Amino acid sequence: MKSIITLIILTMCLSLKAQQELDTIYANNKKNVALFFPEPIRQGITGAENFVFTYNREKEQHFGLLQATPGTESNLLTVTKNGQVYSYILKYKEQLTKLNYFITSKASIGNEKPRKIQEKPIVLIENVAKDRFAYIQKLSEYLLKRKYEPISTKRKKGIKLQLQKMAYNASEVYLVLEIKNNSEIDFEVDYLKVYRANGNNKRKASFQKLEQNVIHQYKVPSQIKTEEKKRFVIVLPKFVLGDNERLLIELKELKGSRSLMLNAIL
Repeated sequence: MKSIITLIILTMCLSLKAQQELDTIYANNKKNVALFFPEPIRQGITGAENFVFTYNREKEQHFGLLQATPGTESNLLTVTKNGQVYSYILKYKEQLTKLNYFITSKASIGNEKPRKIQEKPIVLIENVAKDRFAYIQKLSEYLLKRKYEPISTKRKKGIKLQLQKMAYNASEVYLVLEIKNNSEIDFEVDYLKVYRANGNNKRKASFQKLEQNVIHQYKVPSQIKTEEKKRFVIVLPKFVLGDNERLLIELKELKGSRSLMLNAIL
């Protein structure tokens, strides 16, 4: 039963990166081959008994040790703490030329969480009257051409989310935002939501937030590659924050677990 479950899991994970050839790791029964992962190992499984992959199940660690006895080739499936999946072909080799493998996040074949069908944020132009849409586009473009002193910034796991400008015009509020990716992994946007919040967030009983309807999105990126930054505009119906209110901007990654909540007290 255990072998059947292992094969099912492996098949599902490999389908996330179909048509891509897996790297091969060689091992024997004379030396330990060490595999270092970017996140702590949560689970590691080999497909055949002549390969053994050991890691600390009690205390989170980034590395595991691989040994092998002569026999048929197999495979290794590893899942790290953040849900990233790594897969390799395993082969026995009498003489080893490499004993340490330092694996980067880019080697992941995917994430164990199901991928959503909708990958790009929706531009909600249907909420804007046709005779005003062109004006909103033009004003958004104008706002992006100017530089501002940042209002509020949030950094987490190499991702920076920054609110640079909040401009009122007629019946709309324009938010100029920037996302910068300083991590080693490309960041795909799942969603970006804006909330009005009141109360004290340290006292959960009195903390409330209300999601704001987005009228229009201008140049909102679907992906920010590593070492890249993107500026864009979010347009909302006009509102004025009360004395005890603040603006919350939530950014969520599509394929991973990274998320940011920017708290802007204006």
